[in-house]
Amino acid sequence: MKKVLFPVMLTFFFIPSQSQQNRLSEQAGKIISTNKIPGGYEFHLSNAWAKVTAYNATTIRVRVSKQKMTDDFSFAIDDLQPRGALTAGNMSGNTYSLSTDSLRVDIQTDPFRVVMLNYKGEELCSDEPSLGISWFGNQVSCYKKLHADEKFIGLGEKTGDINRRGNFYQNWNSDVPGYDLYRDPLYSTVPFFVGVHDKVTYGIFFDNTNKSYFNFGGGADEELFHFGADDGEMNYYFFSGPTVEQIIKDYTALTGRTPMPPLWSLGFQQSRYGYSSQQQLLEVAKTFRDKQLPADVIVSDINYMDNYKVFTWSNKYPDVKGMMNQMKQMGFDLVTIIDPGVKVEKGYKQYDEGVANNYFAKYPDGRNYIGHVWPGRCHFPDFTKPSAIAWWGKSFKEAYVDNGIRGFWNDMNEPAAWGREFPNLIEFGEGANKKTLFTVKNAYGLLMAKATYLGTKSLLNGQRPFVLTRAAYSGVQKYAAQWTGDNVSTDEHMLLGFRLLNSMGLSGVPFVGMDIGGFMGNPTPELFVRWMSLGAYTPFFRNHTAIDNNYREPWLFNDMNTARIKKILEQRYVLMPYLYSSFYQAHETGMPVNRMLAIDYTFDDRVYQSTYQNQFLFGCNMLVCPVASTQKILDVYLPGNTLWYRFSDNKKYEGNQPYYVASPLDDLPVFIKAGAIIPMQSVVQNTKEKGDGILYLHVWKGDKKTAFTYYEDDGETYQYEQGNYYKRNMLYDPLLDQLVIEKKEGSYSSRFNKVKIVLHGFDKFGGEVYDLKNEAIVISLK
Repeated sequence: MKKVLFPVMLTFFFIPSQSQQNRLSEQAGKIISTNKIPGGYEFHLSNAWAKVTAYNATTIRVRVSKQKMTDDFSFAIDDLQPRGALTAGNMSGNTYSLSTDSLRVDIQTDPFRVVMLNYKGEELCSDEPSLGISWFGNQVSCYKKLHADEKFIGLGEKTGDINRRGNFYQNWNSDVPGYDLYRDPLYSTVPFFVGVHDKVTYGIFFDNTNKSYFNFGGGADEELFHFGADDGEMNYYFFSGPTVEQIIKDYTALTGRTPMPPLWSLGFQQSRYGYSSQQQLLEVAKTFRDKQLPADVIVSDINYMDNYKVFTWSNKYPDVKGMMNQMKQMGFDLVTIIDPGVKVEKGYKQYDEGVANNYFAKYPDGRNYIGHVWPGRCHFPDFTKPSAIAWWGKSFKEAYVDNGIRGFWNDMNEPAAWGREFPNLIEFGEGANKKTLFTVKNAYGLLMAKATYLGTKSLLNGQRPFVLTRAAYSGVQKYAAQWTGDNVSTDEHMLLGFRLLNSMGLSGVPFVGMDIGGFMGNPTPELFVRWMSLGAYTPFFRNHTAIDNNYREPWLFNDMNTARIKKILEQRYVLMPYLYSSFYQAHETGMPVNRMLAIDYTFDDRVYQSTYQNQFLFGCNMLVCPVASTQKILDVYLPGNTLWYRFSDNKKYEGNQPYYVASPLDDLPVFIKAGAIIPMQSVVQNTKEKGDGILYLHVWKGDKKTAFTYYEDDGETYQYEQGNYYKRNMLYDPLLDQLVIEKKEGSYSSRFNKVKIVLHGFDKFGGEVYDLKNEAIVISLK
């Protein structure tokens, strides 16, 4: 450690100027004039300008700015044009009444105040009477009335309890290795939440990428909550529901929905920071096959690069194309990490091209910004420039795509630099589109994911790329999966991880996961087995660890645990038809794969309790109950007025009550909803393997009609967008004791040629096998 000598100690005191001492907050003021505009109305206020427009019948946009608004922009939303219309009613007192067929917006004139009501006239959310929309300098805030029983869920990747009530959060994407259980902020920004009170629900998306804040009644004040940002407009979208499911549909209709993922990306992914040679990667892949442990992906962290330079390979990978040919013969894909930092080194292709074409972020004086990351001194791409996005995308061709690689992992994209924050004055864009890091930081991960996805998609000749990102902003689901960063090998972190994933799913990002076993630290064998058993019920299923930790391949935890892990991996692949069909629902509606119970059981107070808040639905029919590795008995809550079956033994449980259930390492508490229809397949070693050609259709006896939409496509291309898919609605009728597989939709031919019925809770087991013809199939369950 260096010694630093200070010959003279000087102390400086900051004395604010008189104007700073006297600076007060400022409110929007009263309405001076009103003007009809497309989709709604513009209001000239005494201290601001406001626009209230209908994006559609259940989505209202509110924009308020100190200046008259002449342009419009969003990093998250592709189409900002309003598609609905607000109809003006009669003015009553000082209130304008505007409406769609689904909600009413009351605009109070003095002071300007917005009150949102549903079509029944029930108040959903309203501005606080005196504060409303306020400024303190450039910082803008919106103060809302807080209802006595109000709960808040969402905000994406946020630690703590799922009910955000009573807490303060901020959004400033950060590199936070080994984050603690209540650390905030983390890596991503999704300023979207759902409010729940008095048997009504609503949602708000605050589309502002500056550093933002959400205070949900934290502190002593229980009469209001507020949200705001350090700069920019008060620009939010209001969703009237009436259910959480509908709010998610409307939010993802606005910000985008996930494309169908490559089927192989839903298989198990084996990763380690430390795989350092072509031979080692091939040996790991071969061992999976030799031990018949199902897997689809090997992941290569930064060790594959030449001195950590992106778009390069070290000399320990002498034949990348040959390596990939061997990988593919074993049924594996490779995912490679990519960071935004481009090493400052003349003669290095990406550096030379970036400098020559002004593709990097700059200081105000025009110098390229330099930050230190893995390669040393680096420049950082300016992803706000279309030219830089195109350049970045094309850079994947030679090193990756031409060698057969289809998976790309974006890391360090908060953006991160060692030992410092990026200065806020760093500039992005040019001309009228120029912005500083202050506005771009929270969107940088989204923009990098977009550049990676669009570029690799264009290079892959119709194949789907898999893109994974650490940092994100709303809308990232259009381009990438997301994982929760550098977690820790503890039971507490494992359980926290599921709260993070469930909140991310509710907030529009369905393809989510965490580092199984924890990135930092060494899990006990019991913790690793438990984490693997839970990981099988996450959309993104990857085992990953840091370079200084023990190796963590599934066969290194003794024979008994390897056998347990093999069973877990096999279960994941057996459930692949159900998982892929659940992704189709996410693609079509925005509904997440991992579903916080508050989505389906919004007004059941128990689902918010700390004892049960980790539980979630995997798809629409499977209830998963996370449990610590040391816990052999678990207190679970089975919601709803329905019957539930334990997945492992078909034991029945009445809903709407808690139970203590056994939770040994080889039997994770998972329950199936009565009436569930769950498609499964035979055990395969990877998603490219055909299996036995039989679709196993499991049905659990219930007392209500149920339905499930089964979906297939080729899992590789975008031909499903032209109708080349296979879809069948499946209907269970308990009164008729009948299962109907409706006529096939789409032009794709199923990879299954037969269907076998497996019954649970019925008088008979089933076992009948039918030809999977294209016409409707009616099956008696008597």
